[in-house]
Amino acid sequence: MRASHAVIGLVLLVALWQAGVWLFAPPRYILPSPIAVASAFGRQPGFLLQNGLVTLTEIALGLAIGAGLGIATAFGVAALPRLGRLVWPMVLILQAFPVFVLAPILVLWLGFGLASKVAMTTIIIFFPVASAFADGLRRTDQEILDAVSLEGANHWQTLVSMRVPLAIPSLVSGLRVAAPLAPLGAVVGEWVGASGGLGFVMVQANARMQTDTVFAAMTILAILTLILRLLIDRLTAGLAPWASEADLSSSSSSQFASRSSVRS
Repeated sequence: MRASHAVIGLVLLVALWQAGVWLFAPPRYILPSPIAVASAFGRQPGFLLQNGLVTLTEIALGLAIGAGLGIATAFGVAALPRLGRLVWPMVLILQAFPVFVLAPILVLWLGFGLASKVAMTTIIIFFPVASAFADGLRRTDQEILDAVSLEGANHWQTLVSMRVPLAIPSLVSGLRVAAPLAPLGAVVGEWVGASGGLGFVMVQANARMQTDTVFAAMTILAILTLILRLLIDRLTAGLAPWASEADLSSSSSSQFASRSSVRS
């Protein structure tokens, strides 16, 4: 995704939003106009940006930890197939729990501070990354594996020198899918219980019927999400220079369609 495309899409969305307000004239407490939202931001920019920084910190830490754990888990499943058959069902069970069920439990265990939100974001990020990378490792072309085996390479040599590099496009696709989900984990955690963050701002403003402030926080969150996706695209561009954009797109669409188990 290019920055210019993101900006154009954002401008079109705001234009449609303003057109809808002009056309249907809903009450301001139901749907404020972009101008009203801009005014809400202008009234308290420091407050909104400070809470946006809190959410950004939670997102960054959760994304880093979740991606790292996902990569390590996928590698472990491929390296130790027997252990993987035991570990992967537990991963699937964890993924089956709705985030709104996990969030209160994490807040109860870890408190209202940063830890519970980072843990929530980590859980949401973990599965797309682990699933994509593990699937890429599993789907290595058998002809390539046979050729490497004829050269006398053992299991670990084949894994490190062939299967991991060939699975990088799948890992990139997983990271691209996971990046927009990171803000969801942080905000859901803040909704359940927090003393700061954009989710905290939304809850407080909604209770006071300050819908324009809610939309201002949502706008900041949307911008953070777009920036995060652009950064992921930049950072991962050099990981798989041999893979075209079409390869990455097809990898992303195929790996999350119907994967319920991973076998090595």
